[in-house]
Amino acid sequence: MTPFTTLHSTAIPLLRDNVDTDAIIPSREMKTTGRTGLADGLFAPWRYTDVAARVPDPAFPLNQPQAQGAAILLGGANFGCGSSREHAVWALAEYGIRCVIAESFAPIFRANCIRNGILPITLDRAAVDRLGWQTLDVDLTTQTVRCGDQAHAFTIEDEPRLMLLEGLDAIALTLKSLPEIDAWTAADRARRPWIYAGAPK
Repeated sequence: MTPFTTLHSTAIPLLRDNVDTDAIIPSREMKTTGRTGLADGLFAPWRYTDVAARVPDPAFPLNQPQAQGAAILLGGANFGCGSSREHAVWALAEYGIRCVIAESFAPIFRANCIRNGILPITLDRAAVDRLGWQTLDVDLTTQTVRCGDQAHAFTIEDEPRLMLLEGLDAIALTLKSLPEIDAWTAADRARRPWIYAGAPK
């Protein structure tokens, strides 16, 4: 994954509460088992007036001219609720979203964001409402969102912050502790050799 340190982008406002994962990527748009081929189906029921023909709805925020190339999405309360499908985050990432700022997140969606290189930021609703279509500077190292001369602090736990800063998924994060794991295994093999009978050394 690409490490996340800072991000300079317009913020696209999708200020709806309870945006669920089926709205983010409908099940009928999930035609791949991989992480690609999903961006076209992102928000398909809202993004297109004719989904089959892919006719854009000019009123939908992602179709606005100022949204082109933007990497920050704003949301309301309980963003990413519903099913735990990771495809929702994959679709956002493939589209180019690197940060979602919302009043609150569904816990599984938030965890999926972190595992896939998207920074989820929780700010109070009044702050989120003011950020729409503004150019923001997001800094994960200082944990701030700047908009002009205004700065909004956010918090994120140490482990998710490390994963994003270093571009680590859960497996890569575990492998950082490989020397400690190997040392524990060697000591345990000496203490309880019968457990490892037949196991490769």
